[in-house]
Amino acid sequence: MALTVPTVRFTVDAARHHARRSAMLDEHRYASLSAVGIAGLVTRGRVTAAEVADTALAVSARHDGGLRAFTALWADAARSRAAEVDAQVARGVRLPLAGVPVAVKASEGTHSVQNRRLVAAGCVPIGATSVPRAGTGWQTYGATDRGPTLNPLNPDWSPGGSSAGSAAAVGAGLVPLATGSDGAGSVRIPAAWCGVTGFKPTNGLLPARDRAGLNTPGVLVRDPADALAYFRAVVTGPPPPPVQAGTPRVTWTPTLGYADTAPAVAATALRALHHLARAGLCRLVDRPVELRDPAPAWTALRGGTPDGHTTSLADDNAQTLHEVFEESDLLATPTTPHPPHGHDGPGRRMSVALTWAFNLSGHPAITLPAGRTPDGEPVGLQLIARHHADALLLDTAGRWHPTLPPGGRPGRTSRW
Repeated sequence: MALTVPTVRFTVDAARHHARRSAMLDEHRYASLSAVGIAGLVTRGRVTAAEVADTALAVSARHDGGLRAFTALWADAARSRAAEVDAQVARGVRLPLAGVPVAVKASEGTHSVQNRRLVAAGCVPIGATSVPRAGTGWQTYGATDRGPTLNPLNPDWSPGGSSAGSAAAVGAGLVPLATGSDGAGSVRIPAAWCGVTGFKPTNGLLPARDRAGLNTPGVLVRDPADALAYFRAVVTGPPPPPVQAGTPRVTWTPTLGYADTAPAVAATALRALHHLARAGLCRLVDRPVELRDPAPAWTALRGGTPDGHTTSLADDNAQTLHEVFEESDLLATPTTPHPPHGHDGPGRRMSVALTWAFNLSGHPAITLPAGRTPDGEPVGLQLIARHHADALLLDTAGRWHPTLPPGGRPGRTSRW
């Protein structure tokens, strides 16, 4: 189902003018609900999609003035879509994501394949989220006409990027689900820095957003169960193979053989993994992982100038990963090699060092909150699975998430 969205410049006053106060959820209850939880309430008639949309718009109007996650709110279009969802539910139409407010990455828009399929599943797009301005040398931030997007965990930090506003909106509790796209880590990096979950499916399951096939659509959520609901809604074709029974075998590497990972970040992610192992949720496999730095091959592919060296590097890494997955079900790393930087940029540090290898290889990857460094900085635990083992990855994330340390959990709207 297509959704026509007018381009509306975001202003807090305009959004407040449009936000009705008569029939809304309690703000704190709304911020605690998952996408699946909201859909269940709407489907059972406990709340209407219109009420959820009004709440999402009001919460965003009230709190985004300081956070700056959105570049536009689509109040009229959101209410129109919510009314359609309520009419469908009344007719007995089953919508797996009925009434779920979704924030849309501005550079993607509502007409992308994943957003059209989310709308068909019952989602209600409420606004566009910030991305970096064109022409910058670094992409881990978000820009609005009101200033840079802030990190909901600490306004002094960048939220990451390029799905900056999507991560901030989910982390602050403005929406339970936001779309992103991931060409080098643009879903996983901001998810890790904003204390939420970010999922990049196997490359090719959804149309790539670049000619090189590196940039795949993805999602940012607070609850990994919502990432699974997203996956079922947007990926068509044969159902994924059943998730294997038993305890997943996990290989850990803090560097992939080349990254300059900060010791505090590596220690925090490994501590979370050991916690899961002690809880019987995984079994660690001790083996080295030595990939070649993907930077030259990724850059050549993105620039449209691949050559024999590009193919050789990609083939070598593919072979190494094939050998890893012969012994393990999952590969685990920190999501980023360093903690969130400030709004002046990362300097010479490579925020993508641990993520873009899997855009090059095409493997599915997810980041989960893994706790904080001794200085209080959020750290993500990145999990990578075999090609097309997305269901295993999402099932594992769903079982692990409640057990992980609480230090990485997202903030609530009361902070804003």
